[in-house]
Amino acid sequence: MIRFNNDYNHGAHNAIIQAIGEINTESYAGYGEDEWCQKGADEIRKYLGGADVDIHFMVGGTPANITVMTAALRPYESVICAENGHINHHEAGSIEHTGHKILSVPAKEGKLTAEAVRETAAHYYDHGQVEFLTAPKIVFLSSPSEYGTIYSKKELLEIRKVCDQYNMYLYVDGARLGYWLSCSACDVTLEDLARIADVFYIGGTKCGALFGEALVIVNKNLRDHFRTYMKQSGGILAKGWLLGVQFYTLFKDGLYFELTKHADDLAAKLKQGFADASIPLYMDSPTNQLFVILTNEKADELAEEFTYEFDHVVDEERICVRFCTSWSSTEEEVDKLIAAL
Repeated sequence: MIRFNNDYNHGAHNAIIQAIGEINTESYAGYGEDEWCQKGADEIRKYLGGADVDIHFMVGGTPANITVMTAALRPYESVICAENGHINHHEAGSIEHTGHKILSVPAKEGKLTAEAVRETAAHYYDHGQVEFLTAPKIVFLSSPSEYGTIYSKKELLEIRKVCDQYNMYLYVDGARLGYWLSCSACDVTLEDLARIADVFYIGGTKCGALFGEALVIVNKNLRDHFRTYMKQSGGILAKGWLLGVQFYTLFKDGLYFELTKHADDLAAKLKQGFADASIPLYMDSPTNQLFVILTNEKADELAEEFTYEFDHVVDEERICVRFCTSWSSTEEEVDKLIAAL
């Protein structure tokens, strides 16, 4: 089987494996207080335009999301996200498990809009009976979105303006951040994110690392005792250097962006293959996730050789599925899929 179902079905780029192997016999301080976490953070800071930030390495995206919400929110505060947002659909109620309500709003092309954020915030801050409602405090978005669509700098700034109006934090989930920043349609940089967001993370698990995410905290109000929240949420890895050395390797020479651009380029080639085969897109995406509409017959035929991810039923004869290229996908694999189409 050739896997196009996700972007984390291989272990890690060989440079990561080699780097871990080279330090495997050394000993280091635990819990992220080691030289490799410092070196990894320093390499990331080179892309942030001198922004004053705290950087913490965490095992995965869900622990990062849980820890940020726990640290940022008081018991009566809540989170605004798009109805198809990752925390609303794919994290088993983890945010609600922390005691905080998710306020889901309609999405446009898979994305949160400033208008939806403003309307939701205004319902509480301008019109609501506040003692009976939760107070929106964090605006959560993912870029790419769950449908592979991306936010422009203009869209981010519009959402930032609403956050400032209602004194809310802006949090960007970056599990696939590299596939956003490397695609041809992107006009946002890491430096821009450090100016616009209060907190965001740089995904490693889906972008070439063995595991791990780099959480970047810009807003000083979110930094107090953050490592304590990490510990309480199970977010601190005792062997923290295994995270630090991975991000050092990914960022020291720009490998991170080489890997994610590779995936985006292959996705663009595959998108053309779908078009040539008259297979329609469910939603256009410039990144590594492609959502297409297949007949049930074609889906079954492709499933004999390729693994994809089911998304939803379109009608009695068709389904929507996701094909996902990754840092580890090969030109040969994409060519085989195009030939099958």
